Amino acid sequence: MDIGGLLHGLVFDYTLRTVALGAATLGIVSGALGSFAMLRRQSLLGDAMSHAALPGVVLAFMLTGLKTPAVLMLGAAAAGILGTLFMVAINRYTRIKQDSSLGIILSVFFGFGLLLLTFLQRNPDARQAGLNHFLFGQAATLLARDVATMALFGGLALLLMLLFWKEFKLLSFDRDFGASLGYPMQALEILLTTLLVVAIVIGLQAVGVVLMSAMVVAPAAAARQWTDRLGVMVALAAFFGALAGVAGTLISGLASGLSTGPVIVLCISAIALFSFLLAPNRGLGWNWLQQRRNRQRLHTDQVLLNLYQLALQHPDPSHPHAVASLRVMGAGQRGVRRSLAVLAERGLVRQVDDEHWALTPAGLQAARRLAESYQPPD
Repeated sequence: MDIGGLLHGLVFDYTLRTVALGAATLGIVSGALGSFAMLRRQSLLGDAMSHAALPGVVLAFMLTGLKTPAVLMLGAAAAGILGTLFMVAINRYTRIKQDSSLGIILSVFFGFGLLLLTFLQRNPDARQAGLNHFLFGQAATLLARDVATMALFGGLALLLMLLFWKEFKLLSFDRDFGASLGYPMQALEILLTTLLVVAIVIGLQAVGVVLMSAMVVAPAAAARQWTDRLGVMVALAAFFGALAGVAGTLISGLASGLSTGPVIVLCISAIALFSFLLAPNRGLGWNWLQQRRNRQRLHTDQVLLNLYQLALQHPDPSHPHAVASLRVMGAGQRGVRRSLAVLAERGLVRQVDDEHWALTPAGLQAARRLAESYQPPD
């Protein structure tokens, strides 16, 4: 299918439109709520909660015999919340650090879920077929009622996030100050973690427990590269998550055999990588350019100061001096002519011949101010 056909199918094809809407809903909710987890340095929380949801899915099926999304999601939510409570209890009543408690919850719950799943697969019951898709997700099986369920639970989670915006902000940036104001920070932490569990649960069918943590962490990490404001970061993370969801759905539709969930994760990973490299102020590429500009500016200032020092040794300040002299003064072999060209564009120096340059009146004043700025204060 070509790109034009995909865009047409995105609007008129039931399956493609449903999967894209479900993936976008997942991206918006997980991106927005994942921002708080990342700001609180709890990126592993999404991984732990998604793995903790697996036994809830299997137990919900074993107890009810139903595979309806609402039943399985409730089971996953119950297991995720139970894992959250265990994690809080471990942190509160033991000396185990938070990252260790997250690892314990992740491994114990996921191992128990795999045990139950293996037991079911050995049981000759055809109804359990498809439960293993919750490991890596199967977005292509999403139906309109699944998307409606995701939108309902996700919308409620986002609404609660907006209602408790100020409290969650305090919890993320200054928990002790919030406690001194009388806010119940422990209860707020449980509520925020529960909302994150909801975001994880609604994405299990599309992405799966193994890959769901990427949908929590990657949009927030990408958004953090572009802004320092919480509101903008949450909005950007939601946008990046939705963009990855729709893009992953379209790309997986280009060829048969491409699983939608992993493609969505690859798309959000690409967005995060792009942000890490090119985002202003924080991106690696941006920092490299800034450092390069700073080095060039310092080198140019050094050449101007050296030319000024030579001019002070001569009765006529506009007397030309050789490039070789500037190189001997420590300005380097390659950068002298480039720095002189930059200074000439700014009208601070003039070229007399191939090997000699002189300060202009404007350059003399600029060099004097630059030399004074390097003088230590009295």
